[in-house]
Order: sequence, then structure tokens, then C-alpha cells
Amino acid sequence: MVLSLVNLCAREVVSDHSSSPHWLSCVPRELYRALLDAAFSHRRPLAVGELVQRWPERTLTVGGSRRAGKCPPNRLCVQALLLAVVRGLTDKRCCLQVLDLSGLQCEDGRVEDSMGGWSLTVALCSMVLQARAAASRAHRRDGERERKRGLEAERDRSAIKRDRGTVGCGNNGEGSLGGHQVEVVGKMECRTNEQTLPEVELVKGVRRRMEIQRRKISSEVKSNTSSNNGSLCDQEWDEVAVLHVRADLFINSRSWERVRDALSQLGQLQLHCRYLRVEELSASSIASLLGLLPQQDLLGVDLRYSSLGVSGLAMLLPLLAPFPQLHSLRLHYCNLDLQRTQPGQQGALQDMSKGLGSLKRLQRLCLTALRLPGHLRLLLSSLSQPLEVLELPYLCLTSTDLAYLSCSQHASFLRELDLSENRLDESSLPSLRRLLGQAESSMSQLSLCGCGLSDTLLGALLPSLSCCRALRSLRLALNPLSRMGLLSLARTAAGIPSLRLLLYPNPLEDYGPGLPALPSSAQLLDWPLLEEPESRDLTLRLLDEVMNLRGRSRDLLVTSDLLNYSPDLTVDD
Repeated sequence: MVLSLVNLCAREVVSDHSSSPHWLSCVPRELYRALLDAAFSHRRPLAVGELVQRWPERTLTVGGSRRAGKCPPNRLCVQALLLAVVRGLTDKRCCLQVLDLSGLQCEDGRVEDSMGGWSLTVALCSMVLQARAAASRAHRRDGERERKRGLEAERDRSAIKRDRGTVGCGNNGEGSLGGHQVEVVGKMECRTNEQTLPEVELVKGVRRRMEIQRRKISSEVKSNTSSNNGSLCDQEWDEVAVLHVRADLFINSRSWERVRDALSQLGQLQLHCRYLRVEELSASSIASLLGLLPQQDLLGVDLRYSSLGVSGLAMLLPLLAPFPQLHSLRLHYCNLDLQRTQPGQQGALQDMSKGLGSLKRLQRLCLTALRLPGHLRLLLSSLSQPLEVLELPYLCLTSTDLAYLSCSQHASFLRELDLSENRLDESSLPSLRRLLGQAESSMSQLSLCGCGLSDTLLGALLPSLSCCRALRSLRLALNPLSRMGLLSLARTAAGIPSLRLLLYPNPLEDYGPGLPALPSSAQLLDWPLLEEPESRDLTLRLLDEVMNLRGRSRDLLVTSDLLNYSPDLTVDD
């Protein structure tokens, strides 16, 4: 990447912190962004703090999508940013009103010294609580200052009254002047009152009036919270907040109390959640959390490893309806095993279907390991608009489910489809081929990992795959293919011009002895590969020949590595 002259100069400026008092006082506002980017890129937390504390614009965006090869911000720089935000609340030079940290977290464990979503959420909530504590201390100082001013004014009035009483009690010789002196003292008292009282009233008129209004709003919000299941009105939030912070929140059982404290009380900082990820929380805690979030900003909810059950999900889904921008819902391992019949199960499923139907703007739905065989029609038919992303791994889909999906309103609109770890057989292939035919112009990502696709089943599916002209990512790992079946897959993949990633399974010839003829995905995952590299080298050499013959060796990544392939390759150019 070629740096511009501005970026090169900004890098040199922030590299020497001792010179910051000189350039901070004269740098134009147009250069703040370049200086902050240079401070983040070259890990200069002190420069980050000083720039943010004086930020000259109303909006600051730090998160968002990063360019390929660009590392996320350093942990120390993020902490310096948050501390500077709190200091900037009392700095007259700071004009910041909206801080957008969406996408700032880094969940890639290979990136050293970065801040993950869990740590960033705790740091954000600590920032909110710290700002609230600082405002409380400032309020107490102002109150003490007002009290002292009131006492001083009271002492002045008492002194004037004593002087007036002393003048009025003089002897006869002084009585001739007594009336005149009393009149003068009276005028002095009035004048003193005119000078003193307005100052006290001015203080009360500005500070006390704001505090009374703030307490009034807070009491009204608390009363509304108790009557509306803990929900806060966005308008009431906006009347108090000075700085709005947008971020993705990652919440688990350890951080839940701190997040609740940060969201439940009004203050100068207000947290707005863009994407919410929750792990290991009960349904009641999740319901309380949803009631505390501002409703206008939430785009997606991700619930993981929470033992909710069908009844818990049926209770939570209607609580998502008031969020008008919500378009993504992901449910992972929420303990919805419907393979075992339980009392009241069908009614809870009906309620769950109605809850999904209340999400009017839903475009992405992920149901991972919910084990809902034969219930796909019930769940998806209630949606008012077609889905664009559908992830159904470990769902125990039946041929009836796939038949419904291939004829549903969603089929022709699907951009991403994940059917991994759902066993496919000859009875389900016609529905899957029909589904691919419906989505051939829209499908960009398809995952069929661990679906039990043998050479015969995959051979029947390849013609439908070759018609998906928008496909960019094809994942078929952990399927029992021979080396010949793998080469047939490679030839079909090379013939799809838009394809950028092929995640293929290791052929059966590359595994150690003793592997069953049609192994499961779990067996393929755990079974050791041959220690001799000759077999694997032969597979790689044959794949390279196919790619070179089709001219796809440069723009198509062909890999069997489940862990280290880059999903960024599926992003549109």
C-alpha cells in the first residue's frame, strides 16, 4: 500500500510524543483524522488520548470493516481512547457527540495484543460508570459551592440587619441623624440584596434547574421502567445523554451485572448496541437486557449456549419485535431438542413461529443445533418477507423440510445457505437440486460440510452446482469422497467463474487404515491421515493440474484446511 504525503507526515508527527504540546495547539481540524489513524497504526496510545480528548468534530468512527492486511487497533490504544472520551466530557475543546465503535473488536486469536468483544464490552461499561461517577462528584462539588454561596449571602444579610438595628437605637444627639442613617442603610441593604440575590438565583436558575429537570426525567424513567418491564424510552435517553456511543456488545454471565448497571441508569454517556451477542444467560436475564437497550439501533441478536428451550425462545422472540431495524437473528445451541416429545411442545412451537413472524425486517436467520426435524415449514412460513441468509447446521433436516424449502418464498432470494451436518441421501437430492436451481442467480455462499456426500451423490449434484453463476464460496469438507470424486468436484468448481474459495474434503485414500467405507463426519474429523506424505502430495499435484488447465490457479483458493482459510475471500471485490 502506497502512503500519501499526509499519512507519511502524520506518522512522523505522532512518533515523538514530547513534541505534542507544540503541534496540538495549532493543528487544523482537517488533519485530526489522519493523525489519529497514524497513532492507531503505529501504536501511540498517548497521541490517541490527546487527539480524542480535543476531537474537533461531532462524530468519530473507529470500528468498521478493515482493509485486507490491516491489523485491528492495539489494546492500549483502545483503552487510551476510552479514557480520553471521559476526560473530553469536561474539556471545552472537545465537540464529540457520537462515538461509533461498531466492529472494533477482534475475535481472531492469531492477532496479538488486540481487544476482543468480551473485553471491549467490559471496558465500555466501565467507561460509562466512570463518567457517571465523575459527573456525580462534580455535582457534589457544585452543590457544596452553592451551599457556601448561600451561607455567605445569609451572613451578609444578617450583618446588614444588625447594623440597621444598631443605628436605630442611638441617643438623642444622634437621633437627629438617625432617620437619615436608617434610610441610607436601608438603601444599602436593598442595593446589596439586588447584587447578591440575583447571583444566587442565577446559579439556581442554571444548575439547579438542570439538576431538577434531570432528576424529574430520571424518576419518570424509573416509573416507566417498573410499569413497562424495564424498557427505556429513547427520547428520555436523548434528553440526558451528552455523548452517544455505538458498539457491538458481547455479554455473558460474568459481565452481565456490569452491563446492566451501565444501561439501567441515565448519565452523560449512552450506550447504543448495534449487534448483541449473549452467551450463558437465562431467558429472564436476556429479557431484562432487551428491555434496557435503546430500540432504534439494534441490527442483530446472537444467542449462544443458553439453555432456553422452546418455551424460553417463545417468550423472548416477541420482545424483539419493538426493535425496528433488527434484521439478523442467530440461535446457537439453545437446547431445543424436539426429537423427544414433551408436554405443551406444539403450543410453544406455535408461539415461537408467531414470534418469528413479528420480526418484519428479518433477513438473516441461523438455527444451529436446535434439532427441529420436520418443523421447518412451521417456523419459516410465518415470515412476512423472504430470507437472504439461512443457516441450518445440525438441525436434523428431513427430506420433507428440504422439499418445503425448495418451493418456499425464500428459495430464489437466498444469498447464503448452510446445510452442514444434515445427512443427505437420495430422497433429499431432488429437493436440493431444485433449491439450487431456484437460487442459481443469487447464491454466493453454500456450505454442505459433513452431509455424507459420496461420489455418487455428489456426482448427481454437480450439474446443479455448475449453474450457480454467482457462487463465490463452496464448502464441502468432511464428506466421504474418493480422489476421483474430488477431482470431479475440482473440475466443476474451476468452471464457475465467480468462485473464489473451494473448501474440499481430504480424499479417503489419504486417511490411515481401518476407516469405514462410508465414514461419518465425526470419524473423518478424528481419523488420522497417512504419515507418509506421498499420498497427500499426489492429491495436491492432481488438483494443481486441474486448476492450471482451467486457468484458475491464481484467483481460486483450493484448500482442505478447516481452521485457517480466510472467509474474507468470499467478500465481493
